[in-house]
Order: sequence, then structure tokens, then C-alpha cells
Amino acid sequence: MQGEFTMLRCGSTGIQAVAASTRHVFQRHSHEQFGIGVIDSGAQKSLSGRGVVEAGAGDVITVNPGEVHDGAPIGDAGRSWRMLYFDPEIVVAAVEDMREGISPHCEFHRPAMTDAGTADLFRRLFAAMTKPHSPELRRDELLPLLLARVIGERTEFAGAPTMPAAIVKARQLIDDAPTAALTLADLAEVSGLSRFQLVRRFAKATGFTPHAYMLQRRADLARRLIARGARLADAAAESRFADQAHMTRVFTRKYGVSPGVYATALA
Repeated sequence: MQGEFTMLRCGSTGIQAVAASTRHVFQRHSHEQFGIGVIDSGAQKSLSGRGVVEAGAGDVITVNPGEVHDGAPIGDAGRSWRMLYFDPEIVVAAVEDMREGISPHCEFHRPAMTDAGTADLFRRLFAAMTKPHSPELRRDELLPLLLARVIGERTEFAGAPTMPAAIVKARQLIDDAPTAALTLADLAEVSGLSRFQLVRRFAKATGFTPHAYMLQRRADLARRLIARGARLADAAAESRFADQAHMTRVFTRKYGVSPGVYATALA
């Protein structure tokens, strides 16, 4: 699977560029970042927090931080796409500037759209981000233009998604200490639920069981450590995976590339 994914060097900090051509079926996962991309060929179907999504060649696709989604090709030919992932603070700062200082909760509301102008703008930004020695001004001016197209004219901002307070408390405990040796009893206690209630309601609200969510957060931590230059073995240990092989399995399922490929792309 790794050979089907390419991580390209990106000219801006906090932005990652990925190109893929694959028949791989992604299991449920989430990202810390906002994502905008374009399907280059083929088609895919995915189930996300915004419903069932189908996208074909030329369509623009988006994903929000923390949004649980999967992905499978439509047909036997697979599909290819390019994607830019943005650290949340980059999108928030750009949108705040666009809205002249207003900084509400930000969310992409259209998981897929057929819009040739937006797709062309994405391709130009992708090229500017990945082309060596591309002018910084070129990259900086294209990003807000693309966000404006993706967001659209109508207000695409809303309050934080509603989640039961008990689950918010349990999730926050994991977010605050993803490497801690938390038990189901710990999470049940902070949430005020029984262990059975917690597992069932946590999965319904987040798309993950508590343990699966913890592994997602540990993979996020490992990605950040590797991006800062940590050795793979050290990243696995600091992220509290059982060993490097365990980290590799979780990381690859989540990001489509192994930690080694990811590290090489950033070197």
C-alpha cells in the first residue's frame, strides 16, 4: 500500500501534501487537520460525520479535524487523488482574517462538491506548495482564495458539535493525557456513567470505542514527534505504543503511509 501513496515536500510549515492512487479500503479513522483535495480519476464512497459521500473525478473533497470517516473505491479501478492537510491554526487564522477578526468555530460543511473553479484553484495551490522554490507570496495568496471557495458565500460556521457532557469529559481525559494508562473505570468515573454505558455512548458520539480513540490520539502524537525529527523507536515509546511495530500498524492504517515513509518525506 505504501507505494501507492506519496508525501511531497511542502513549502509551508503546518501544511502536508499527499498524492495517492489506490484501491485500498480505509477503515474508520480521523485526522487532526483540515483537509482539502481533488479526485483526479476514478471515484470513491465514504461514510463521515456529514453522511454518506460519493465523489468522482474532478470533485473537491474536504474533511474536518476529528471527523471520523472511512473510504472505499467505487468499481474495480481504484481512484487517485491529491490532498492538502492544514493544521487547524492555519485555517482558523485565514478565516479570521477573511471575517475581519471574527473567529467562530470553523467547519467545512460540504464534504464533496462539483466545482471546476474550486478544483482548478486547489490544483494551483497544490502545485505552488510542492514546486521547489515556489514564491511564498504565491502560496499565501492562493490559500485564502481556496478557503473562500470551499466555505462559500453563506456562513459555514457553527457552534461546536453537540456532544453529551459525560462523553466530553471522558474524551477530554484522553485528549489531555493520551499516553496515560487510563482504564475504563477511570473514564467511567469522570463521566459519571457505568462502564457499559460509557462504551456504548462514547462509540455513538465519537465513532470510536475509548481504546480505539486513544490509539488515534497516540498516532497523532507520534506524527507530531516524527515531524519534529524524533527517531521512530523513540516516537513509539513516547507515544506509549507497545512497540515500534504496533505504532507502524496504527499509523499506516490511519495515514496511508508508514512512519518511515512519513519521516523520509519530511527529511
